[in-house]
Amino acid sequence: MVLLRKVIGDALRARRLAQHRTLREVSTAANVSLGYLSEIERGHKEASSELLASICDALGAPLSEMLGDVSSTFALAEQMEEAFASAVSGNDDGARASMDEAITDGNVTVQVHSDGPLRTTLTTLRATPGQRQTGSVYAG
Repeated sequence: MVLLRKVIGDALRARRLAQHRTLREVSTAANVSLGYLSEIERGHKEASSELLASICDALGAPLSEMLGDVSSTFALAEQMEEAFASAVSGNDDGARASMDEAITDGNVTVQVHSDGPLRTTLTTLRATPGQRQTGSVYAG
């Protein structure tokens, strides 16, 4: 299961890195502590809507645009979960085989790799305006 706070953090970090800006620059502009911004980007903390708006403003991006990126990533992750569940339920011996699946919408690519019921890794890659790929890995 992908957590919303992790996908939001990934989207914020991707935007910041695409602008070649440091955490310090963005945290100062957003009036949030560097440590707290880092926790948000890593998906360890959930930011309020006011704080997200402030961070997006510091990044020069509308909150709705960032949330659109988050929505796209989440939709692909849900499609992957459905495909994954279908593949696992179709396994005759009931065991979960090692699997690699990927899906893309042109801007975001989500790849899932599973080595068993307790070891699944979700990797997202987002094409940024300069065609630079940024990514995150979520393991569970």
